[in-house]
This record gives sequence, C-alpha cells and structure tokens, in this order.
Amino acid sequence: MTINPSPRSQFSEEEQPSRTSRGIQSVEVGGQLLKALAHTGRRMALKDLAREADMTPAKAHPYLVSFGKLGLIEQDPLTGHYGLGPLAMQLGLISLQQVDPVRLAIAELPGLALRVGCTVSAAVWGTQGPVIIRVEESPTPVHVAMRHGIPASLRHTGTGKIFAAYRSRTEVAAALKREGLADELDDPAFAAELEGIRACGITQVRDELLPGISAMAVPVFDGFGKLALAIAAIGPSKMLDLRPAGPHAVALREVADNLTQRLGAHNPSQPSRAA
Repeated sequence: MTINPSPRSQFSEEEQPSRTSRGIQSVEVGGQLLKALAHTGRRMALKDLAREADMTPAKAHPYLVSFGKLGLIEQDPLTGHYGLGPLAMQLGLISLQQVDPVRLAIAELPGLALRVGCTVSAAVWGTQGPVIIRVEESPTPVHVAMRHGIPASLRHTGTGKIFAAYRSRTEVAAALKREGLADELDDPAFAAELEGIRACGITQVRDELLPGISAMAVPVFDGFGKLALAIAAIGPSKMLDLRPAGPHAVALREVADNLTQRLGAHNPSQPSRAA
C-alpha cells in the first residue's frame, strides 16, 4: 500500500505555510535594531545596541550579520561598533527626495483651521522671499482676507519672521532690501527678536501689520534640518491666544512637529540654525 506524504511534509522547513507569520515577526523583531540606531543617531557597541532594542546580544548578533550583508548596517573595523550602512543611507535619501513638504502641509491645513478656529496658512521661500502658497479660511464667520501668492513681510508678519530667523543672513538681507528695509537686520531689537524665535520656535505678532489682527507662526524643517516652510494662524487679536503654551500655539507646534518628523528630521525641537 502506498502512503502519500502529509501536506505538511511536502514543504521544507523554511517553506511551511504556518511559518509565514513567524517570518514577518522576525523582520519586525530585527527592525528594532534599525530603529534603535535611527533613534540614537550614533554608532553603538553590540551590548548597548541590543539593550536599546530590548534584546540580548546573542539574539541581536544574527540580525546584525544579516543586515550587514544587505548593507543596512555596517560595523566599524576599529571599534566594532555598529552603525547604519550604505543601503540605509540610500533609502533615506531617496525617501527625502520623494517627500513633498508642500503637499503634506496643505493636507494638514483644513484640520488645523477647525482646531484653532481661525484662518491658517502655509508659506515657502520664493525667489523674492516668503510667499503664501495656501490659505485655509476660518470655520467661524470672522475671516481675515488673505490669498495665495502674496508675499509675507520679513519684518511685520509672523510667517516672515520665521523665515528671517531661520534662513541664511545673506538671503534675509537681500529680501529685506527688496522690502525697503535694508537696515533692519542690524537693528538690535530685531536681532534680539530673531534670537528669541530661534530659542522658542514660534513667532507672535499682535496688531503689527493691521490693527486688530494678530498672528503666530511655527517652522517646519526637512530631513537635513533646513527650514522647509512655515505654518501660521491669523485672526482677530481678541480671538487669537498668543501665549506660547496656549491652545493655538500647541496646535501649531503639533502640526509642525508632525510634518517635520514626516520629512525625516530626527529631532523637531532641535533644528539647524541658519548660517
């Protein structure tokens, strides 16, 4: 009598259908090592890396060997410490190239407008200086007249001051000159204001450009730590809470930090300072 093999015996150990979920779990476990390296931002000894990934060195080592063969991880020949490899760097750079900060920011504006109850906008650095590229009107009956494509004053708007604080001095000086404010960058009061913006990461403007209108803005940084765009909230001074820890500031910061992280920045609260 011929005995047919059981269905399970028709597969090798590595091909068993029941192993599918286990294989995925193995990738997720090994991925904790990559996350640990990305989180710390430095090369690490095996025991330290394993501890950060919540596993033993003996368990971590085989993963590191496999990741090394793929180029995701490399080991320093002198110290033996592990760091991200060339393939990981290539993937990161390609990811940054594919991300569109403007598209991401525009998608966040409707929800932000509802949350803060006033008009919000996104701006980028154009050929002449800051330019408003998108406006989401307030969900309340009170509106602030704004439109896409208008420039933002570096000296008198919340959006503009974000760019004045984080763009290079050469760019800011040229843009101020075009505004007819060539001497403003050397004004001690303005310089101190920009230092304050860099220290706290937010601008507050009350009744400065238009009476009764206030604004606040926050920066969004890319994966290289450079200013990508600015997100602002604009509304009647009696409605907009300008406190750095107030609800409007919290909402702006949360959106900006989320966008900054999605653009690849390691630590949103510690951006690169303008040259």
